[in-house]
Amino acid sequence: MHPATPRVILLTGDGKGKTTSALGMVLRAAGHGLKVALIHFIKNRRNTGEALALARFPEVEVLFCGRGFVRAPSPAQLARHRNAARHGLAIARERLQSPERAMVVLDEICGAVALGLLDVQDVAEAVRSAPPGKIVILTGRQAAPGLLALADTVSEIACVRHGLDAGWPAQPGVEW
Repeated sequence: MHPATPRVILLTGDGKGKTTSALGMVLRAAGHGLKVALIHFIKNRRNTGEALALARFPEVEVLFCGRGFVRAPSPAQLARHRNAARHGLAIARERLQSPERAMVVLDEICGAVALGLLDVQDVAEAVRSAPPGKIVILTGRQAAPGLLALADTVSEIACVRHGLDAGWPAQPGVEW
């Protein structure tokens, strides 16, 4: 651990598994008794397998700050998505500063920036303000260069093939 900075891990790319990878780290952290905040930007499904499973872990706080996936929104819908993302970033700032939370996961925050719901500078400032040793995990497609520059660990998940393209429907335990 670098003593003067937070640990920043970024998971991006067009492949399946960015959030799943972050959830593996959440599970590891909980196994070590560390307290975690998982803040969902964009996503808002509370009945996913991971949300139901994480409810069994008192060490893990799960917050849904998104309004669902953003597909050709009207100006009013876009404003609601933007307000939800900004509210989520305000919560993230609190959790990033909290000495109680060893790890903070900002799920789909890269997508929120790419969609223009959040400003990359605001997100970068929030992450940089985390105290030394805090573990910060950023996920989502199309990570902005400013977010890539913050991270000491970057993994790009590439899609080689996806079952949905072959006709497999989204399944509990796999996609949700």
